Amino acid sequence: MLLSIRVLNALPQLSISPYSGAHSAIGGQLDDRLARWMTFISGASKEQWEELAMDMPGLKKAMTTLEFLSQDKEMRALYEMRKKAQLDEQSALDYAETRGEERGRTAVAMNLLRKGMSTAEIAEVTGFSEAEIEELKKQWH
Repeated sequence: MLLSIRVLNALPQLSISPYSGAHSAIGGQLDDRLARWMTFISGASKEQWEELAMDMPGLKKAMTTLEFLSQDKEMRALYEMRKKAQLDEQSALDYAETRGEERGRTAVAMNLLRKGMSTAEIAEVTGFSEAEIEELKKQWH
């Protein structure tokens, strides 16, 4: 706790040059990233946020979190509902993709069965177990 207070007391003494959008020739990308963070922390206007967050997902997340925490209770509830809806939609898409891949593998296995390929070869090609291929054979006949 004492260390945190000392660090906070020292911050106003630091000389922070605002982010200008250009990389320094000496420090390169690390100096640029640090300058962006320091500009944001020191109270950059919202108009600057998009430029500051460019190619910096961590900074973008901090900005989103700050916006969220700055909202009133009703706005936070709306944000949380929207976020949940987005997560639900992504989950449904992931499930559909997995289901589609499974159907595709099944279709390939069925086609290979029709061509007369052995159970072991079909299992090797599709990733199904031989027992699963035998189940597909039963469905086919």
